[in-house]
Amino acid sequence: MSEDTTQDSSGFAIRARIDTTKPHSARFWNYFVGGKDHYEVDREIGDQIKGIFPGLVDVAHTSRRFLGRAVRYLAGEQGIRQFLDVGTGLPTADNTHDVAQRVAPDSRIVYVDNDPIVLTHANALLTSTPEGRTAYLDADLYDPEAVLRAAAGTLDLSRPVALMILNTLGHVSDYEQARDLVRRLMAGLPPGSHLVISDSTATSEGMIAASEAYNSSGAVPYHVRGVEEIAGFFDGLELAKPGVVRVPEWRPDGDEDGSGDGAAAVDAYCGVGRKP
Repeated sequence: MSEDTTQDSSGFAIRARIDTTKPHSARFWNYFVGGKDHYEVDREIGDQIKGIFPGLVDVAHTSRRFLGRAVRYLAGEQGIRQFLDVGTGLPTADNTHDVAQRVAPDSRIVYVDNDPIVLTHANALLTSTPEGRTAYLDADLYDPEAVLRAAAGTLDLSRPVALMILNTLGHVSDYEQARDLVRRLMAGLPPGSHLVISDSTATSEGMIAASEAYNSSGAVPYHVRGVEEIAGFFDGLELAKPGVVRVPEWRPDGDEDGSGDGAAAVDAYCGVGRKP
């Protein structure tokens, strides 16, 4: 075990016990997208999984680019000015607030995670344009009502909000429980709000093998699901075109072409749905 110490925006020390003997999903993903906030144990399982299924690196990168396209679509075409990003993970380039505030400087973003290592890096998420606002909540997906109450300190929940849950729901082992958590979060948001989900999927033997290797490493397990299960999170919502598709195929805009063998090989699906 090692202890990382940082300070919050008020200057008070934050001490989090961070276990560096086991892989950690946020650090593992950070390694795959080219970040620097990871330890040797994360790189070891990352390199092992690259050997089993190199395509997981593509999943990481294309999923990150999907975040940018989805936020630009919501802020630019749908006029959304409020974002609730649950399961934030470690900051990298082009976080939700970076993208949203480039399109609409008055955007407000609330990040939510309950992971101590993410908390130690939260200051990187708290930059904002003068017109907008960002906040970080140390809160738990398993208590949606508490998340919404806390988010209301920054967001106006009487106005549309984009709920972002990217590469997070696999931590909830029971599918029906995961659906219930999403429903409860969306229930607290008004009509015109949007749900944005992307996640790895059990759509190839390689991805399934990679998932099994990761879950055997001592890390908190992450469960990959079928495409129909990802689609089920959007029940009752109006799906934006092109629906629930592989992440490179969702409204490609030049950062990737969304076609060809490369796109077909990406084992991750996504969608954006509007609450009527």
